[in-house]
Amino acid sequence: MNAVVTGASKGIGRAVAIRLAREGCNVAICARHEATLQATAAVVQAANDNVKVLALSVDMADKKAVIQFGKTVQEAFGDIDLLVNNAGIFIPGALQNEADGHLEQLMATNVYSAYHLTRTILPGMIARRSGHIFNLCSSASHQAYPNGGAYGISKFALLGFSKNLREELKTAQVKVTAISPGPTLTASWDGFDAPPGRMMEPEDVAHVLWTAFTLAPQTVIEDILMQPMLGPI
Repeated sequence: MNAVVTGASKGIGRAVAIRLAREGCNVAICARHEATLQATAAVVQAANDNVKVLALSVDMADKKAVIQFGKTVQEAFGDIDLLVNNAGIFIPGALQNEADGHLEQLMATNVYSAYHLTRTILPGMIARRSGHIFNLCSSASHQAYPNGGAYGISKFALLGFSKNLREELKTAQVKVTAISPGPTLTASWDGFDAPPGRMMEPEDVAHVLWTAFTLAPQTVIEDILMQPMLGPI
């Protein structure tokens, strides 16, 4: 099996890429920062010496770069069985105080990247009548909160993209799943002083994703909302 995971140098994307490699998938990963990306690629490869790992530095806010990434991956791997649209950035802020261009930046990275990469890879899935697309949304995709601003808007949009894609691909036998994690122990929460165990582990998100992927062909989980045991922070 061949998988693509965006924003995979750390956090949830990293955990997902490692899990997929352990399960025997060839994995193509991307992120902006070359050094961190290559370090992650080494860890992913170490998880399974028998799989192929392709790591490419990509600015997911750049439409042309995203499309080229999709083409390069298909040239290297051929058919793509699993696409994980995980790339995203988290920048809090109130709408009335956000800098000009803030919304455009978040939409380009958190939404348009998934849109353009999916459109690049999707024709092969439709032709084969198989494949699974996961969109990593957020609990912010379901519930607005103070100081969510443009980030919340982008995550609502990504969930809308996922729901529309699900409806369009039902008859093509291509599965679509939105996973919306609440507070997870990733770099987005650096500097936040939380009690041990208050946030979820990225590996739990990866486990849920793999479980959804391995269901029977006639079964699809459309929407998964995950939260810490004690609820949102």
